[in-house]
Amino acid sequence: MSRTGTLVLVELRIFTEPQQGATYDDLLRVAKVTEEAGFDAFFRSDHYLKMGGVSGLPGPTDAWITLAGLARETSRIRLGTLVTAATFRHPSVLAISVAQVDQMSGGRVELGLGSGWFADEHRAYGIELPDLGERFDRYAEQLAIITGLWQTPVGETFDFTGKHYVLQGSPALPKPVQQPGPPVIIGGAGKKRTPALAARYAHEFNLPFTDAETAAAQFDRVAAAARDIGRDPGEIVRSAAQVLCVGRDEAEIARRAAAIGREVDELRTNGLAGTPAEVVDKIGRYRETTGITRLYLQVLDLSDLDHLELVAGEVATQLG
Repeated sequence: MSRTGTLVLVELRIFTEPQQGATYDDLLRVAKVTEEAGFDAFFRSDHYLKMGGVSGLPGPTDAWITLAGLARETSRIRLGTLVTAATFRHPSVLAISVAQVDQMSGGRVELGLGSGWFADEHRAYGIELPDLGERFDRYAEQLAIITGLWQTPVGETFDFTGKHYVLQGSPALPKPVQQPGPPVIIGGAGKKRTPALAARYAHEFNLPFTDAETAAAQFDRVAAAARDIGRDPGEIVRSAAQVLCVGRDEAEIARRAAAIGREVDELRTNGLAGTPAEVVDKIGRYRETTGITRLYLQVLDLSDLDHLELVAGEVATQLG
């Protein structure tokens, strides 16, 4: 319940950052608990280099190889990326990979796609990172190609001529289970091009680690862009991502904050930290301001499975 006593309808998803140090088996354990505890989805970042002071050992795992494995090891939860970098893979190859994982999962995949941003990561692995303008141009073409390939009827071919990509006579195979394709998630703070792309391609618009007022303003820009092209803004799910640190008491909250190298007061200000009641109240206030119906819980300590079970039992049950 929120402070007003009304049921807060927000779907909770688990979001992991395995570049910080996780094996496939670590992710599998978290995904299985995610499913057993009743969460809606398991998502992961798509990065090849750790961030901050952690070791990153034993090294990165590939997002779509991970999700392919999890597709066969789970049966109910949705699976996806928040978000795949458009710089990492050719759009045709990405469309094939996502379609195949969608088949492997029985139609449970979602594609979060962004333009790419982490310069150190691109340098470390020799991946080209164009300037922002070109990067966004490529990103727009990628969205057109991926969705175009998925939506081309079987037996027909797909052609695309852009500045950066040209496809001629593609059979546009394989097809994903979900039609016209897996849901596409777009996010970002850009005030013009990002809302325009979201209006055209997004099933969901996500704002990670953003305060409620800033998020509400960006959601309004996306809604306006959708109306401008004759699309119902209500078709685009509003979602957010926040770091998670929930405890039954102050000692447990402090222990979980220390485990991820954060301060409790800072997490209470910038994330979802506190007792279950505190966190339910904060989610309720965030929803009232922004209109979100979906929330990604960034779980940074993948060994602490009790954390997920606590949130499932004492937070998710109060959110509908």
